[in-house]
Amino acid sequence: MATIKDVARLAGVGVGTASRVISGHGAVAPATAERVREVIAQLKFRPSHAARTLGNGRSRLIGVYIPFLRGTYYTPILSAIDLTLRGHGLHMVVAFGEGLGDERAEANEGMRFLLDRDCDGLVVMSNALQDADLRALGPAARQVVVLNRHFDRFKAQCFTADHTQGGAHAARALLQHRHQHIAVVAGPATSPDNVARLAGFMAELAAHGVSAGNVVTVPGDFSNQAGWDAAQALLALKKRPTAVFCANDEMAIGLLAHFQERGVAVPHDASVLGYDDTPSAAFAAPRLTSVHIPSHAVTQAGVHWLLNRCYGMALPVSRRFDISVTWRASVAGPPAKRRS
Repeated sequence: MATIKDVARLAGVGVGTASRVISGHGAVAPATAERVREVIAQLKFRPSHAARTLGNGRSRLIGVYIPFLRGTYYTPILSAIDLTLRGHGLHMVVAFGEGLGDERAEANEGMRFLLDRDCDGLVVMSNALQDADLRALGPAARQVVVLNRHFDRFKAQCFTADHTQGGAHAARALLQHRHQHIAVVAGPATSPDNVARLAGFMAELAAHGVSAGNVVTVPGDFSNQAGWDAAQALLALKKRPTAVFCANDEMAIGLLAHFQERGVAVPHDASVLGYDDTPSAAFAAPRLTSVHIPSHAVTQAGVHWLLNRCYGMALPVSRRFDISVTWRASVAGPPAKRRS
């Protein structure tokens, strides 16, 4: 199989010149470029990725790390990253963990894997990473953007919505329908964004006279199964809540499925509120009311920042992300309030 060195030798040019012709970047005399192209055709040479990077030292690849590849949350984010990169002639390489073992070790291994593939920069999502892990990357840390997390030391490189405000929006959505007996299906206690949204939710309830003692909290892990199991636990209570706030849409959809199987009509018997407003929320049964987190805008802002850093672009970078509630069919007033 021919190599770029073979092309350069037969064309009588240096490897750098051959690389510039192949990549299309950099000045090469027309006659020289034509000679290189003729040799490429003669040898049926197909440039390797490594050869394409020789001219400018850049791979035109952006690495993306996510904790696991399942569910509905990460798919739209990956799509947004890919769409933005392709619009600038770039591509992404994705690494992900299993989400079953040491998540921090998996995240560090994933970042190193991507850097070893000569990615020009990294987009990272992980609840397990610590700022020490980013510092350990050395100079490469300057080429990393973190989504849905905040690190004080790397503040300019972090892009996230205000999940405390997201939790407050969730509480107000239920309070305006006059719910007082509320349950929460929480995400992992190790997830900073989950902790923030629950803190905002509880603080807003307390500000309106609903004490934490009146809120039933069921632990979960952001999965459909966790929502299903939480529904079973809630239905076993002597006094059932009139509304359930699930800390993400996947748990809410699992809970809705169990409620439906047990004959609990939503929102007639109980209201259900999700969080994130992922695409699946619009197709739940009933259609799920959810706190809308502008993940696309957060992702695009983070990727723009990274492209500006890596390639000297001047793309717009927003740091304000408006949160709202997408109203659908799963939230109404408490049963007693409707009868009255």
